[in-house]
Amino acid sequence: MNNTADEIIFHNYPQSPVAEKVRVAFGIKGLGWRNVEIPRIPPKPMLTALTGGYRRTPVMQIGADIYCDSQCIIRELERRWPAPTFMPISEAGLMWCLSRFTDGELFKLALKLVLGAAGDDLPKDFAEDRGRLYLGEDWADGLKRANEQLPHLVAQIRAPLSWVNAQLADGRAFLLGSDPAAIDAQMYHIVWFIRGRWSGGPAMLSEFPDLVRWEENLRAIGHGTSSDMSAEDAITQAKDRASVSDTGVAANDPQGLKVGDLVTISPDVDGGEQPVDGTIRFADTHTIAIERSSDDVGTVCVHFPRAGYRVTLG
Repeated sequence: MNNTADEIIFHNYPQSPVAEKVRVAFGIKGLGWRNVEIPRIPPKPMLTALTGGYRRTPVMQIGADIYCDSQCIIRELERRWPAPTFMPISEAGLMWCLSRFTDGELFKLALKLVLGAAGDDLPKDFAEDRGRLYLGEDWADGLKRANEQLPHLVAQIRAPLSWVNAQLADGRAFLLGSDPAAIDAQMYHIVWFIRGRWSGGPAMLSEFPDLVRWEENLRAIGHGTSSDMSAEDAITQAKDRASVSDTGVAANDPQGLKVGDLVTISPDVDGGEQPVDGTIRFADTHTIAIERSSDDVGTVCVHFPRAGYRVTLG
């Protein structure tokens, strides 16, 4: 169990599949966390006050350190609470490589399937927000194509699900063996999303009995221990604490970044999102952290992954 000094504050909403990935990660490590429920669609003023404009779900906060993107969150959980580990075998590099598929193309495929199947039943504001976020400026055409191509999308999602089923066919409890790993959480959130948000999901998933058994094993782990917290109290914690992030830039940075440089950071896709600006506190191959100050939240350090994010100087 984490102590009060390292209290995890998790900004999320219950229906978010990416938040479910992290909730399962909390369960794997047996962590306690404070739950701050955020709106499903913008505006999210209390969240963006902390992040500087980043609006995606989820965001993890520990004091004045704000962690954006589940990739960054999972790395930080492993760094702070290394046992039980998210990487129970030696091939951690391959697990991270695979996570770029689960969190990238596979998630986008599942999203097209779920949103396309919903069709006209999808609330207009939600369709517009998620469509623009993941499908670009021509999101309306993208959703229409998804609806028209549902059999194709189902065929595309069944293939990787069959690979997971084959991996589990020897009776192992989790993807890598007897112990759950980060890759279990990263794959599980796709399955959780399909089962819960597409009416045809349960029937399709029933074709893969070992995958269903694995699902049940992960569900039994739970989400750790949570208690509710208000957004106002989360902001107070940020104002009352100072960042504990390291300071420095690793050698051979390809952009020549230096501590104190003014930068803007945004996801490396055209999602119509507000970039976040601040001054560099830390950067290496995996992570970049920037400091920013405002009257609302004081000085915070906002952390992003390097993979999948664009850093612009000036």
